[in-house]
Amino acid sequence: EIRAERLRRAWSLRTLGARARLSIATLQGIESGAAGSVESYARVAAAFGWDPRFVLQPVRFPLTQRDVDPVHAAMGELEAHRLSRPGSEVRLDEPYQHYQFSGRADLVSIDRARMALLHIENRTRFPDVQGFAGSWNAKRAYLAKNLADRLEVTPSRWRSITHVVVALWSAEVLHPLRLRAQTFRSACPDPAGAFAGWWMGSPPDAGTSSTLVVLDPLPGRRSSRRQWIDLETALDRATDPRYRGYSEAVEALRRAGLA
Repeated sequence: EIRAERLRRAWSLRTLGARARLSIATLQGIESGAAGSVESYARVAAAFGWDPRFVLQPVRFPLTQRDVDPVHAAMGELEAHRLSRPGSEVRLDEPYQHYQFSGRADLVSIDRARMALLHIENRTRFPDVQGFAGSWNAKRAYLAKNLADRLEVTPSRWRSITHVVVALWSAEVLHPLRLRAQTFRSACPDPAGAFAGWWMGSPPDAGTSSTLVVLDPLPGRRSSRRQWIDLETALDRATDPRYRGYSEAVEALRRAGLA
């Protein structure tokens, strides 16, 4: 909500930081979902002219950072439901490690009969485009090999590997995609045909690809319209967003009983 309001006012992080008397690093953390201090939230509220209100409630079960990201969770749930079928294996939040590089794949799907691998990274925002490109390139380089080692197969046995960034279909995402179009084309240069095959239950038989698609995480929403679009369609300024920003997507999921 803070990021959406800042962008609505066309303020930079530096501008908000000056008005709220907070560092850019603190604001970046808050906007990316890290917990800030009560004082930090109050200062941001004062800078916006908002009335800060706080709710105290008991925590009934431990929460992880992923648990408090309902849009990210809904994207993973939709993908897992769509990709689960006889003969396929779907894994969520799959870890990988390669010397100094480590991280997690939001979703992987494995078709052992075809020796086909699908790797999905879900993104609800792109607060740091260069940081995204660096981590994405590391996953593309090392995840498939690391996963093959744990499955006790040789990496060369993968006949097809499909890497996909799945981004929220929101104005908040379309803006950086269009502003840094060449960066995203470089990181995700391939058409979405391989992902479309996985989505329809027919993984590709060969080849390696890296692509980006934009997805509406609400299942069955506007059934006559597409659930997702490819990067080039998203870059077309005639393409409208499904949501203004993250908070609007959360509200849509809550109304549907999914958040």
